[in-house]
Amino acid sequence: MIFATLEHILTHISFSIISIVITIYLMTLLVREIVGLRDSSEKGIIATFFSITGLLVTRWIYSGHFPLSNLYESLVFLSWSFSIIHLIPYLRNQKNDLSAITAPSTIFTQGFATSGLSTETHQSEILVPALQSQWLMMHVSMMLLSYAALLCGSLLSIALLVITFRKNIDIVCKNNNLLMKSFFFDEIECVNEKFKSTSFLSFRNYYKYQLTQRLDYWSYRVISLGFIFLTIGILSGAVWANEAWGSYWSWDPKETWAFITWTIFAIYSHTRTNQSLQGTNSALVATIGFLIIWICYFGINLLGIGLHSYGSFT
Repeated sequence: MIFATLEHILTHISFSIISIVITIYLMTLLVREIVGLRDSSEKGIIATFFSITGLLVTRWIYSGHFPLSNLYESLVFLSWSFSIIHLIPYLRNQKNDLSAITAPSTIFTQGFATSGLSTETHQSEILVPALQSQWLMMHVSMMLLSYAALLCGSLLSIALLVITFRKNIDIVCKNNNLLMKSFFFDEIECVNEKFKSTSFLSFRNYYKYQLTQRLDYWSYRVISLGFIFLTIGILSGAVWANEAWGSYWSWDPKETWAFITWTIFAIYSHTRTNQSLQGTNSALVATIGFLIIWICYFGINLLGIGLHSYGSFT
């Protein structure tokens, strides 16, 4: 009873902190000059991390097993994974280029787990026989950590594509404007206008170039980390499947889509070895991977089919 009450309190604390952090983030979008707001949001994510950690530990003690047996628990663990990725640059005293991705991901995942699912799914249940194994912690935690890292890295790649696409549009628009003005102004005025516009574009494109380089840097490293976790998760899942069902691989829908996910990000890793395919080309592959991850994680649970149906909504 005590643990159930503590779990209920921690759930509401984490949700309350998340609501406050969402408000702060919206305010920082409107008023960028207030530095204290951004610092408060960082502290809010740290407080969210500790409250979610307390929630998972309390649920672990209360239920008697690692809290990864249903969709609600996996979403809470996923939001906890996002918060860990968010804290890595913060703990290393580096500029947190990941915060624009990891903070909202933590907020919305935890918010959906708390208020988007029915209260029945929040209840801890006795594990089905297939889940009563020491491999539960190893396999499921590695898969969810990989999902968190791959989703963050893919979102960074999507941001890179958006910035690159907008930069190309700006260049085309500027060139068209200069072309139109050349018909109405004399040659000297056209040259001066072209010089000013070129200087402005060069100045702005320099910072866009730096931003895209940082996005490419972090997306590659976060996706590489997620790919390692995904590989470990699939291998440990194969060993567990052999113990539980007598077969390393049965082409269950979850297994099939996990293999497709692994293949997509293996292709991404291959594109990174080729200099000509880096940047937008590899970012396009990561964007496809972003959609595949959601099908693998959420889509299969939504259908509730296959050997992994115990992780569904029902």
